[in-house]
Amino acid sequence: MTAQNADKTLSRKQRLQEKQRRQLSVVDTVDKAEIKVRKAEAELAVAVAEAVRVFGNEQSASEALDMSVEAIRRCLRMAQDEAAGADNVAEVTGKR
Repeated sequence: MTAQNADKTLSRKQRLQEKQRRQLSVVDTVDKAEIKVRKAEAELAVAVAEAVRVFGNEQSASEALDMSVEAIRRCLRMAQDEAAGADNVAEVTGKR
């Protein structure tokens, strides 16, 4: 192998490593954003569930929040799922 071929090989290797580094960085950024989205969705679900309690029913909350009843119900299911998940964690860890 000549010195010129070694330089080209090294250069290709460096380019590949840089590409992989950028790809991993983007994947990490997306992962972090997904975590933020899930947290925001959970917070929204809790807030909507509270709105339903305050306004008395799904229809009243829907009108007050300018959200469809189906969106309200989706949030209520999410809040219920979150609460069930928290209950399961509490049971496993023995913390209630």
